[in-house]
Amino acid sequence: MKNLDHYERLVEQFPSVTRKGKTMPYTSLNGHMFSFLDKEGKVSIRFSDAELEIFLEKYSTEGSIQHNSVMRGYAIIPQDMLEDTNKLVPYFQKSLDYIGSLKPKPTKKPK
Repeated sequence: MKNLDHYERLVEQFPSVTRKGKTMPYTSLNGHMFSFLDKEGKVSIRFSDAELEIFLEKYSTEGSIQHNSVMRGYAIIPQDMLEDTNKLVPYFQKSLDYIGSLKPKPTKKPK
């Protein structure tokens, strides 16, 4: 099974969340992206600073780097966890809860 399939299976567990993006699948809430599948097939999820530190240490993984920039708050999901949707669901929920607590980003209005 491809990582895209694992990612889609995870997102399907959350009916209120819609997977977006054709070339780079991602999820967002209130204008804040909180998960994505990069071109290398790695899934990253955004956490609060405290949760990120715990997750990185517990699973010996690393922060996400895209286009030579550190993605603040994002952790790369280990492959074995990505393949176990039930194990990953609580972390996706924590990410969703965290993003839901942030002030919505203003929408871009057409000129």
